[in-house]
Amino acid sequence: MNPSNKISVRLLPIVPIVASSLTLPSCSMPPEVTAYSAQPVAEISPPPSRALTPEASIATMELPKGYRVERVLAEPHIAEPVMVAFDGNGRMYVAEMRTYMQDLDATGEQEPVSRVSRHEDTDGDGVYDKHTVFADKLLLPRIMLPLDDRIIIGETNTDDLYIYRDSDGDGVADEKTLWFEGGPRGGNMEHQPSGLVWAMDNGIYSTYYDYRLRFGPNGEAIKEEIPVNGGQWGLTQDDWGKVWFVNAGNETGPVHFQQHIIYGQFSAPNEHIGQYKVVWPISNIPDTQGGPGQVRPDNTLNHFTATCGQDIFRGDRLPAELRGNLFFAEPVGRLVRRTLISVEDGITRLANAYEDQQSEFIRATDPLFRPVNMVTAPDGTLYVVDMYRGIIQQANWTREGTYLREQIKAHNLQYEIGRGRIYRVRHEDFEPGPQPRMLDETPAEWVQHLSHPNGWWRDTAQKLLVLRRDLSVVPALERLAEADASDPRPRLHALWTLDGLGALDDALILRALAAADPQVRMAGLRLAELRLDAESAADAPLAVAALSALQDADPRVVIQAMLSLRRAGVPDAEKAIRATAEASASAGVYAINEQLWDDSNMEDPYLMRLLGANGLKSYRAGRTLYSSVCFACHGSDGRGAPAPGAEGLTLAPSLVGSPRVLGDERAAIAIMLHGLEGEVDGVDYGAPMVPMNSYSDVELASVHTYVRNSFGNRAPAVEAEAVAARRAADAERGDFWTLEELTKEIPALATSRERFKRRAEWKLAANIEAREGSPLEAMLDGDPNTGYFTQGFKPFPVEWLTIELPAASTIVGIEIDSRGEKFKDGKDIGWAPAYSVEVSDDGETWKKVVPSVIGEPHARLNLASPIVARHLRIAITEKEGWQPWVIKELNLYGEEG
Repeated sequence: MNPSNKISVRLLPIVPIVASSLTLPSCSMPPEVTAYSAQPVAEISPPPSRALTPEASIATMELPKGYRVERVLAEPHIAEPVMVAFDGNGRMYVAEMRTYMQDLDATGEQEPVSRVSRHEDTDGDGVYDKHTVFADKLLLPRIMLPLDDRIIIGETNTDDLYIYRDSDGDGVADEKTLWFEGGPRGGNMEHQPSGLVWAMDNGIYSTYYDYRLRFGPNGEAIKEEIPVNGGQWGLTQDDWGKVWFVNAGNETGPVHFQQHIIYGQFSAPNEHIGQYKVVWPISNIPDTQGGPGQVRPDNTLNHFTATCGQDIFRGDRLPAELRGNLFFAEPVGRLVRRTLISVEDGITRLANAYEDQQSEFIRATDPLFRPVNMVTAPDGTLYVVDMYRGIIQQANWTREGTYLREQIKAHNLQYEIGRGRIYRVRHEDFEPGPQPRMLDETPAEWVQHLSHPNGWWRDTAQKLLVLRRDLSVVPALERLAEADASDPRPRLHALWTLDGLGALDDALILRALAAADPQVRMAGLRLAELRLDAESAADAPLAVAALSALQDADPRVVIQAMLSLRRAGVPDAEKAIRATAEASASAGVYAINEQLWDDSNMEDPYLMRLLGANGLKSYRAGRTLYSSVCFACHGSDGRGAPAPGAEGLTLAPSLVGSPRVLGDERAAIAIMLHGLEGEVDGVDYGAPMVPMNSYSDVELASVHTYVRNSFGNRAPAVEAEAVAARRAADAERGDFWTLEELTKEIPALATSRERFKRRAEWKLAANIEAREGSPLEAMLDGDPNTGYFTQGFKPFPVEWLTIELPAASTIVGIEIDSRGEKFKDGKDIGWAPAYSVEVSDDGETWKKVVPSVIGEPHARLNLASPIVARHLRIAITEKEGWQPWVIKELNLYGEEG
């Protein structure tokens, strides 16, 4: 039911919705997130949100050319579907959360009246024609894993897992057995596990858990501790067995995808290409729990907020361009994101396939289109689960007085419940594949399916082989496991199936470690680590081969060798791994090594995020050079070594805050190449700074990077190419530079870097109200224990701050000190991970001078070229989770007007 009476509410302006062809939206951060305005929003009458037929809803979608969506299943056969899974005969199981948010207050949500239904195509025509309630009277089922003729089901508020079985073939489970006793579980239902995935390594994974499960030889559940994965709703694996997690809680999307989660939560610089977290929906109903700051002026969602239900597409009945891509849903945006995955120098990077077009793979204008899960189907296509409802957020976020509740009521979303659709994504050049009948086949036939082009068939065949434990297929598996074929995937499945059967010979692992394909070598390392430990002899064949892999030409293999050797605890592994990382030119190898060791070093923990892996490596090389050469004159603290017999004088100028260090990088490069003589800042140091041009471009770039990021300095890393360019340009030069001559070439050197003193005259303004007792002015009081705290906080960037100076001034540096606020785990909070800087002469027309700079708790932005302005605006461009913005002290440097 959907009342048609008009409701007048305080609401954001609504842009008319126009139905188009076929598409789903995605999540991310807009190229420019418009800051939240405190001005009153319009009083309008919202359009009603009425349920459409599946075909009419499909008509509101947009998809890329050649693609279309078709109905597979819909109400009345299903209601409130949240996930699907298929057994070996292609029968589809649907988890239905029938009590989820049946009104604004979740009335009756904890009643055990939900179910898992089963749907079967009995005549092979691609249409599900037999529908049964497989398991009934469940509490919000959230976990499913079909086994053979059995299925594991998990419910909300418990970590217990039961195996259900239909023994008489009527489509209704009549056997229920406790398989894993996890005990009761509390917490909001949005923060409980989902899954399961039987991964290539035969581990059974879920979200949230700090363990994985596996089937023992007698069918018992074996629990193995692993790192927490950070996933929330949805789970998938790629062709190589890496499990992929997505998190909606921190508006982050995919998480911890650099390496398999069993090795830890790894990240790397530049994981995302472009503005990956920006989403491009066409639905403009702003029902976001984050409020107006999470939508654009046209009310479309601007950033990830509900990412879930991911699938690495591994089917064979859609174009090859989709295979290996990561798909996930953004139900608040009514869209589906298609992610391109690339690996560059050992670092996995993600990109929106349609960022250039500012679009998504699927997006719809139908307000009730709520994709929450997807899966590669047995027929080789992609299935999308659409919960098709009004409210998508749980009651914790729809309470009285919230912005979200206001929007839900304004659009009558609370009335649309009890429906659900499952769609199949098709392409005009492909037909769906045949229905499987694996449960009626023999283990020998399952072995053949390990070479199937559809990943679902390969995964299911491996699972059935391991469960059946029929060792008669071992010879066939061994033949497949030793074949160096052009497609490595069947070989990988054969190796892991043999391992799951306890029948894998070391000789096959050694052959895998010597394989031509890097993915096979990586699998060989993972299998070898299971057979190595601290007691392994150094000359044992597997240990020798694993250590040799540290020298592999492919950085992915080197990284896997590092991870496997460390996890296995091989003697002297740390020494070998550290040496490998130091000698490697790979950014990925270096970045992973930095995260392997808890006690790696005592240096600034933010250098990696500021400089990147290559920059940090350069910094460390520069530290060695500085400590062996430069310190003699400039001092270990960078302030100048004391001049013997001359109290108060130093042998060389201080490098702390030096304009030649922090400004245009060309200045220090020129000095290092050709030296500097004469007075510096009014002081004659006697002996000149001698040329260092006998050092390589790499060495000079390294020491410059070190100096720019030590002694309280902060500036970007210097590339060797910049040194080479300056060396070539000045190739004919034979004289020392003087500061006067160098300043003529780089006029910015003449600008003072003094701290502004008239802060009491600054006029501050911000778009987010200050917390009581922490006003804007507190960032100017000189007390590092007080400061400006935003009253509200969002997980997406909306905050900005403006400064009006007494007069136009020349600015060369900005210091934002947010230090001192921490989570319980000691992690710094309140600082901007990235921010932009704009200037204005009149406070009305703004020019962006720094589009985005990486931040840290004590952010120090030093400009290569001075800017002149009276008005300054600093805006956060990236955030990490739900945090306030904190500024303890704000300083400007340059020449005050």
